Amino acid sequence: MRAGEVSEVSQDYLKAIWSAQEWGGDPMTATELANRFGTTKANVTEVLKRLDELGLITRVPYRPPVLTEEGKAIALSMVRRHRLIETFLVKSLGYGWDEVHDEAEILEHAASDRLIDRIDAFLGHPTSDPHGDPIPGADGAVDSHTPTLLAEAAAGSYAVLRVSDADPQILGKLAEAGVLPDVALDVVDRTDDAVTVDIGGKRETIAAALAVAVYLRTAG
Repeated sequence: MRAGEVSEVSQDYLKAIWSAQEWGGDPMTATELANRFGTTKANVTEVLKRLDELGLITRVPYRPPVLTEEGKAIALSMVRRHRLIETFLVKSLGYGWDEVHDEAEILEHAASDRLIDRIDAFLGHPTSDPHGDPIPGADGAVDSHTPTLLAEAAAGSYAVLRVSDADPQILGKLAEAGVLPDVALDVVDRTDDAVTVDIGGKRETIAAALAVAVYLRTAG
């Protein structure tokens, strides 16, 4: 079964279930899915029943849904579409990295596999999107990482691996501070309220509410 053979709602649910755990998060419960999509738990239950019947998730009462291999393949196909579209919008159309998420949420459903493959080739087969999220290959292969949250990082040298795109305002503030994917930084000090970093010889104080959106890898 391909992504285009299931409804847009099903595509969104499968992508959300997969994405929740990509960076070490917990599986999404029915309640969390209801909050994510602004609907009722009863509606979520109906969608999950349908996905279970299609063989795209394994559903156990009172436990988070688990993707089957087929469900995971569709989820990764949607993630690939989303991230390639975001990359295209930034690199080719001049969008800011804080403007592309909602656009990609719409366009990912309309784009054909052929168009996505053409965008991939046109961009030179990028491996990550503007936020540092890895772009799955056409075969569903995707890089995995064991990052360190800036909010939890010990003093030392790092490079920014990824910045969560969940909040455009946070993206804007981090961009102003120079906290972007692949940027090298040194963590100088950390408190419960903020993290002090050195970026190219310039000290920046990153509030804890922003630091939780930044994922690091050890430099070198």
